[in-house]
Amino acid sequence: MVSMPVGNITRGTTNANRLRRVDRWIQTWPALRTTSDPLVIDLGYGASAATPVELATRLRKTRAEVELLGLEIDPERVTIAKEELSRWEKEHLITSNQAQGISFARGGFEIPVAKNRQPVVIRAFNVLRQYDEPEVQGAWDMMVARLQPGGVLVEGTCDEIGRISSWIAITTNGPQTLSIALKLDTLEVPSIVAERLPKALIHHNVPGERIHEFLTALDKQWLTHAPLGSFGATQRWIATAQGMKEAGWPIIGNKSRWRLGEITVAYEAVSANAKAN
Repeated sequence: MVSMPVGNITRGTTNANRLRRVDRWIQTWPALRTTSDPLVIDLGYGASAATPVELATRLRKTRAEVELLGLEIDPERVTIAKEELSRWEKEHLITSNQAQGISFARGGFEIPVAKNRQPVVIRAFNVLRQYDEPEVQGAWDMMVARLQPGGVLVEGTCDEIGRISSWIAITTNGPQTLSIALKLDTLEVPSIVAERLPKALIHHNVPGERIHEFLTALDKQWLTHAPLGSFGATQRWIATAQGMKEAGWPIIGNKSRWRLGEITVAYEAVSANAKAN
């Protein structure tokens, strides 16, 4: 007897290339390079096969053997994705090599995979933001339980065209980091990401909470380093990230990530359970 997928059908809106910022971060995940089974899950990919195909293409630059399984609760979306993949291959919009190893199936937070294979990465983007906050932990636990050793659940959200993104990296040891990635050349203040925080944090961006304190400090550093804007937004952002690190925030990573418009902080410093200073 086949069990029903766990979760709800969400809006499913998507756009090509909107997840480029999180995809290039996933490329750096250590276990993706070393695992003997480079299976990646794209959960809740939406109404098109576009972003799953993009994810597979990008990750194969790091690990050529990557297999990608897109999961959706809505069976119609599964059918559409399969048809799109076949059509794109026939129309030479993607190569046979690109299409190989990409598949789609019905599923939810239970992460159903044939032969009980365990993914090294689960990307669940713009899914839980449509749920209530009390439902988040249970969904995290269910997905993380399916990961192989060293694997990661990347759960987050972004705007419609991918200029504003944020995500939490969750392992079997719990949430590890919060990452923010922004298009810098049009950025006024980094706290614009507030409206695109993951569900676990979005309602905690109020005075007295650590995520609010973090975004306030990030804005302050961005404004402090405004004079560097004459050398380009990237130099200004690098100085902003360095300033956050020097101010005592547990910033992870270095200039190689900062120049991409990213900043990553230890999750324990911004979680809803952390106490504001």
